[in-house]
Amino acid sequence: MRELVYYVAVSLDGYIADPNGGFDAFPVEGDHTFVVFGEYADALPTHALSGLGIEPPRTRFDTVIMGWKTLAPALDIGIASPYSHLRQFVASRRARDLDRTITLTHDPLDTVRDLKREDGLDIWLCGGGELAGALLPEIDRLVLKRNPLVFGSGISLFGKASYEPRAFTLTGARSFQSGVIIEEYAVSE
Repeated sequence: MRELVYYVAVSLDGYIADPNGGFDAFPVEGDHTFVVFGEYADALPTHALSGLGIEPPRTRFDTVIMGWKTLAPALDIGIASPYSHLRQFVASRRARDLDRTITLTHDPLDTVRDLKREDGLDIWLCGGGELAGALLPEIDRLVLKRNPLVFGSGISLFGKASYEPRAFTLTGARSFQSGVIIEEYAVSE
């Protein structure tokens, strides 16, 4: 069965973006990038893959789900379909005019449940925090790129919504000279 994997960069204090929604402070260079560009290349934007001369490996993810606020920065710079090498879903409470390659969902929980019943690779939960909080009951694994910085406030890993506690077990952690630690967790049964 496919799994929903929340793969995301996060600060030491649990924020996936600064108070303005920015994430430029996260280091993009360093020895941790061999994991990002290797094991998780499916989660790189299509234009970044092209610029780096990397073919999407299509070994980890074949589908991505993201919130509207996660998609908006790409739209702001003229990228209508940021992950065209993946099947793309965007969750929004309102009707949106999207590229034909992106499916809009007003019920992300049911959408993810349906996707998990299909054959295929894992589903990447790209963000944001509010969507992650709503999808917490369906998250099977967390892959956190814990960055050596503190935002103080911003967009929380699981948003501000209330949700039931869910236990995860640490299955691996890799430290890098860059200060980044990649932590992997599986839901505890």
